[in-house]
Amino acid sequence: MKFPHKPPKGYEYWQEKFNTKLTRIWIKNIGMDFNYGDDPHPSSVWGFYDNKKGCFIAPINHKKPGKVVNINDTTPYSAMQLKLTPLEKAFV
Repeated sequence: MKFPHKPPKGYEYWQEKFNTKLTRIWIKNIGMDFNYGDDPHPSSVWGFYDNKKGCFIAPINHKKPGKVVNINDTTPYSAMQLKLTPLEKAFV
């Protein structure tokens, strides 16, 4: 897998095997400490990668992949797609 993004400043990516077909890609905040939870550097799911089809998938949550996404429509922070109205899209 060739990941298309470089991690933003203060973040890093890591990945793990989700199942035989998918790899789960995480983004971890290493730039600052957090006062809540057990982990001072929390992680969230960036998205999933389908190893057989060679495509990226947006996450619904950390356990459930959603729809295939165009890699150009993702950001370094997440593969989730914004659901904007046409008026909102005009200002983005």
